[in-house]
Amino acid sequence: MTQQIDKPAWYGEVPVDAKPLQTSMMKQFIELKSKVPEALLLFRMGDFYELFLEDAKKAAHALELNLTARNKKDAIPIPMAGIPYHALNNYMERLTAMGFKVALAEQEVDKNNPKMMTRKLTRVVTP
Repeated sequence: MTQQIDKPAWYGEVPVDAKPLQTSMMKQFIELKSKVPEALLLFRMGDFYELFLEDAKKAAHALELNLTARNKKDAIPIPMAGIPYHALNNYMERLTAMGFKVALAEQEVDKNNPKMMTRKLTRVVTP
């Protein structure tokens, strides 16, 4: 008999084994989000900070952002919302003023694979 692991609430309706979550980028997001499950994780991707899964839904609602999705045509798309990197301070102030804890994951070049970006938690801001 195998023990079933409870799925974290921040996955929402998306199954933990959903194929779109198996990319290296989404695995990085999940690893970092697991470290700060109570925070909205702003995950740097180029010129944007992206939010995924339930974080995307919460931030989109709170900030009146467009809620979109990765793999929109899949049976179970991955909710996604984003903000421009240059507007970070404005959005972070708004989120914390609304009572949200916010975590930042910044990108850096992977020394072992220069074509790959890795992310690390750099900051957590509380209300």
